[in-house]
Amino acid sequence: MTIHTTHPFLEPEGDRDPVRRLRGRTGATVSLWTAGSGDDRAGLTVSSWLVAGGEPGRVLALLDPDADLTDVLLDTGRGVLQLLAWADRDLAEVFAGTAPAPGGPWRLAEWVGTDHGPRLAHASTWATLEVESDVEVGWSRLVTCVLVDVTVGDDGDPLVHRRGRFVPPVA
Repeated sequence: MTIHTTHPFLEPEGDRDPVRRLRGRTGATVSLWTAGSGDDRAGLTVSSWLVAGGEPGRVLALLDPDADLTDVLLDTGRGVLQLLAWADRDLAEVFAGTAPAPGGPWRLAEWVGTDHGPRLAHASTWATLEVESDVEVGWSRLVTCVLVDVTVGDDGDPLVHRRGRFVPPVA
């Protein structure tokens, strides 16, 4: 095995998708979206999302149309969004499908059952959501959700994703 100083599967500079590169430079707080219950629950790490103010407030997210979370969220019409902290980066990788989870991803943390889906027990900031609409946009589903209940806690070390990497907290 060779240790690379760059990503070993990175496309050559001229072949890289400029839209993806632009999105990567915006940076985002990483969220974990969950929906369903029991054996029919699903989760997905989401960094392409934003909050729209209003009465009621809304959250818009670009979700992978092939992800289990997208199916469960659209089927149930309800979900939970929780913000992840720096310490949650392994959990983020597992729910993104980029790291293994022997026994499944739900065994890696403690969860609280809600009527909107599982909530990460240690999440300090989270919201319950109800789907308002969804539409195909590019290679994603643009899902608009109404914010039902919002809890905002301390965000001492938020998990931030920029240019394909997690950004360590500033000491």
